[in-house]
Formats: sequence, C-alpha cells, structure tokens
Amino acid sequence: MKTNRLSPALEKALNDQITLEAYSSQVYLMLSCWADENYLDGVSKFMMKHSAEERLHMAKIIEYVQERGGVVEIEAIDKPAEKPANIYECFEAVYKQEVLNTEAIYKIVKLSFDDQDWATWNFLHWLVAEQREEEKLALELLEKAKLAGGAKMTDTAKFELNKLIANTSQSFPTADEVDPLA
Repeated sequence: MKTNRLSPALEKALNDQITLEAYSSQVYLMLSCWADENYLDGVSKFMMKHSAEERLHMAKIIEYVQERGGVVEIEAIDKPAEKPANIYECFEAVYKQEVLNTEAIYKIVKLSFDDQDWATWNFLHWLVAEQREEEKLALELLEKAKLAGGAKMTDTAKFELNKLIANTSQSFPTADEVDPLA
C-alpha cells in the first residue's frame, strides 16, 4: 500500500525548501555575527531571531513531509556569501534572501496545484503569508537604511538605525503553535 502521499517531484521540492530554509538561517547567523563585530547589537539580535525563525520554517516543513509519509533528505548547505561591507549591504542581503525564499515557495505552490495535492497546497498558505510579511519587513528595513544614508551613512545614522531595529517587533510562534490552516 502506498503510504507516501507526496509525488516524487513535490517531495523533492519540499526537501529543497528545507535546505533553503537551513541556508537562510545560516545567512542570518552570518549577518548577526557581522553586526555584533560592528557593535550593532540591535541588528545582531534582529538577525539572530530571524535565524531561529528560518529554522522554525524548516522544522514545520520537515514535520509536514513526515506527516504525509514522505522521506526527508537532509542536504549540505552552502556557506553564506561574504560578510557585508556596511549596514546597507546587510539589509540588501536580507531582502535578496527573502525574495529567493518567496520565489522558491511559489514554485512549490504551483507544483502542488498542478499535482492537485490540495493538502500540500493548503499547508503552504501559511508559508506564503509568512513570506509576504518577511518581504515587507525586509523592504522596509532596506528603505530605512537607504534613508539613513545607504552605504555612506554616518556613525550617528548607524547608531539611530541600530536602535530602531532593536525595537522592531518580531515575535513568532513555535513550530507547534503554527496553524497552517489559519
């Protein structure tokens, strides 16, 4: 009896997304360390929390694949790109990473629709909504960094931007609290 309810293509796509979420977590960890090295404690804490959030996404997808009878394949992840040269490049990296995640998720949504896998299609709605929020936040922070002077912002502007980011709301639930139907 077939117990894997995922098509081979969809199972692979979900496993690829698990790897991408792990990579995204690493990118945020690298940015957190870079910010710490540059005395940007607010940015560092922000990036560390986002690293944890990416791991949460990864865990939720793993749980879903297992629930559907699929096999999770844990793959090696690439090393993040070089550290940014400045705070503006830091937020450019954040925005680019979120767009990359969104585009990958949209491909899985389309695949689930094409496969008529309505359970997976429904499951992915929480991730689509999450990515909408993540892209919006990343773009807002990038625009604030641009307003503060972009790559050439003064130390005073960096100080103020760091304080602003330290106060940015970023609460997120644990994996067990995420309701994919909400």
